[in-house]
Amino acid sequence: MKIKDLIASEIEKAFVTIGLSGPALVKTTSNPELGDYQVNGVMAAAKKANLRPDETAQKVIEAAKLDHIATKVSYAKPGFINIQLSPEFLASISAGTLEAASETMNIVVDYSAPNLAKEMHVGHLRSTIIGDCIARTLEAKGHKVIRQNHVGDWGTQFGMLLTYMADLEQDSLLLSDLENFYRLAKQRFDLDADFKERSRQAVVNLQSGQSFETEHWGKFINVSMSHCQEIYKKLRVGLDNTHTFGESSYNDALPTVIEGLEAKNLIEISDGAKCIFFEENKSPLIIQKSDGGYLYATTDLAAIKYRIKELNANRILYFVDSRQSLHFKQIFSVANLAGFNPNATSLEHMAFGTMLNDDGKPFKTREGGLIKLMPLIKEAIRRATETVLEKNPTMPKKDALEIGETVGIAAIKYADLSKNRTNDYIFDWDQMLSLEGNTAPYILYAYTRIQSLIARSAEPINILEECVIPEGESERLLCLEIGKLDDVVDQVALEGFPHLLCNYLYALSTRFSQFYENSEILNQPQKTKTRRLSIAYATGITLKKGLSLLGIDTVTKM
Repeated sequence: MKIKDLIASEIEKAFVTIGLSGPALVKTTSNPELGDYQVNGVMAAAKKANLRPDETAQKVIEAAKLDHIATKVSYAKPGFINIQLSPEFLASISAGTLEAASETMNIVVDYSAPNLAKEMHVGHLRSTIIGDCIARTLEAKGHKVIRQNHVGDWGTQFGMLLTYMADLEQDSLLLSDLENFYRLAKQRFDLDADFKERSRQAVVNLQSGQSFETEHWGKFINVSMSHCQEIYKKLRVGLDNTHTFGESSYNDALPTVIEGLEAKNLIEISDGAKCIFFEENKSPLIIQKSDGGYLYATTDLAAIKYRIKELNANRILYFVDSRQSLHFKQIFSVANLAGFNPNATSLEHMAFGTMLNDDGKPFKTREGGLIKLMPLIKEAIRRATETVLEKNPTMPKKDALEIGETVGIAAIKYADLSKNRTNDYIFDWDQMLSLEGNTAPYILYAYTRIQSLIARSAEPINILEECVIPEGESERLLCLEIGKLDDVVDQVALEGFPHLLCNYLYALSTRFSQFYENSEILNQPQKTKTRRLSIAYATGITLKKGLSLLGIDTVTKM
């Protein structure tokens, strides 16, 4: 239930009743003693009508129809209205349920986008898991989400690989070979002029569909994509081959992009290259090189045209690191100027920062290379499994491995998702696997506590699913926290910040821990026992729902 929307609606009706206009700005209070929610729109409405804020606030309180949701509505200077929700209203909120958005849309989410000539590395992690979280969140709000994995599967790098493979007469490939091939082919490309020319010709041959290049390019793609799918499966990421739409997919459309830009007189020739210059005197956007080759900008513009025209996108979200901010600003500007965006589709770069070592530098190996994702995932699972066995030495190893895999992957994902995506963050094994603080293990442990409580109680689940009226402030505050889920998910869907959901789940877990420590549950009269178990059960449902939106599985014991 969208509590903020409900309060805002009633306050705005009161505005109309007493002759005011303007939005009711509702937010949670920072001090629970004042109430649960605060309305901040009264001051602006009063000023607009040349009225005193204090008198206006009192009139709004009298006119507002809040008796069915609140036990206390009060005024605080200079013009705030504080609202405390009633236990009866909190009992009407179903745990874990999300209302569909008032206006559902077709939303393209562009994320992950690995380079298929190499293994996936830590540089792909943030795009992959942040994008997947937002895709899940948008779907939960009823939107049609179209996942697009814009993989790097075209260009000079594949010309180098194909040429090097032809020279070696190598026809069988493993992914490890691709890594080595790329390194050796790049050395040849940089040092051997003949090899460089043949590599460029291989790209031309590939683009024109010649059999050798096309066949062996397909082998590169299949081997590399199978590796990507292994990573996605381990990370619980909702991408598969049906979502793959790489650079090569737009190759045939590139000439029409140039034609469209020329028709709008946007292109200028500079040193033989076709460019677009901007009034801000920033670097020009190169659309076509002097030798006729196309660039990322051309492909990105073709992708925008396709996504708007063929996929009927209302929003297009790009989860790409912040170093590409200027590129996307220019691309979006050009798409609008060229008429490629006739429906004013919202083009949004969801930028993110960099993962850092504890020395504040980019997260790399000691040798300076980027850390591969699969070894990182395996290390997380190993560490988590060791921790599980340390705390449960009699647990069968098979069970510990299953729990360790879930917890380890959850720890990697949550450590990233819980940070504001626009910021850089330091990768820290000890912090991410800690049972204290805003971590995945802390939240998963709260969930396992709830499952243990319910199992020990032997209460029928159908009884616990019934809504109950909380008694006492500890129960009321926990129910209040449960009820905030929908508002938080709305904000995440709109703004694309997973850390808001993580903060919510941490607050809910903390509130449950306080409730658990201060309220005897099992050794109570049946009525009290059932009521408190029902509230704990609702907390578990809400935690599981929130974690699922992050792409994190739960465990029943740790």
